[in-house]
Amino acid sequence: MKVPHFSLQNKTAIITGGAKGIGAAICQRFVEAGARVAGLDLDDRAGLVLAESLAVSGEFQYLHCDVSDENQVLTSFDQIFQRYGSIDILVNNAGVSHIGNLENTGNADMDRMYSINVKSVYHCLKAGIPYMKKSGGGAIVNMSSVAAVTGLSERFAYSMSKGAVYTMTFSVARDYIREHIRCNAVGPARIHTPFVDDYLERIYPGQEKEMFEKLSSLQPIGRMGTPEEVAALVHFLCSEEASFITGNFFPIDGGFLRLNT
Repeated sequence: MKVPHFSLQNKTAIITGGAKGIGAAICQRFVEAGARVAGLDLDDRAGLVLAESLAVSGEFQYLHCDVSDENQVLTSFDQIFQRYGSIDILVNNAGVSHIGNLENTGNADMDRMYSINVKSVYHCLKAGIPYMKKSGGGAIVNMSSVAAVTGLSERFAYSMSKGAVYTMTFSVARDYIREHIRCNAVGPARIHTPFVDDYLERIYPGQEKEMFEKLSSLQPIGRMGTPEEVAALVHFLCSEEASFITGNFFPIDGGFLRLNT
């Protein structure tokens, strides 16, 4: 029987920050493509709701894991490998944002950005690559940002962290190409997730609609992206159809990087 395009059948995938937003959309997309999916997150309520919703679609498990904690990552990855016998795909999606310039960004802010957005990617790469080598290769997608490659106002610490993810991607792609491990990065602009709605409600109470439209218009295409659109790109990069692609950065930004003047 002919294998459907972009099939992830018989692949084991780990998605960090997998309980909601972009991570949940990636989990759903991968399950529908036939993968065995493990979503790692700290939001147990959202994770268990997602697990229940995906139970009828395919194989998905939610694991509580703080990816900034190396021991928790190692335990989770070992559990997944023991259950399925392989780790073939890793999507480093977990991350947090921060608003502030150099002068109003404190040491605690920098430490938090580094711990969650940078060190977590390191932990998952270090835990996952040995299992990928045992599995005969794999595909990694790191969630970077347009902030990694252009100047954004009031995003000093966040840009630092996503720039680190951007460059780690190239190093891993270079070092493990002979092990048949591909590594790419995705760089979203503003994506409409629950984080955006929560941010507008907290910072601009009563002005949510006006500010949503303003933020949407920053993308030349005239709107924010959707988690499902990011998930579609990640799915392609993890599929066999992308087997000739590694060591690259893929903006998904509605024209933000190239069409803004």
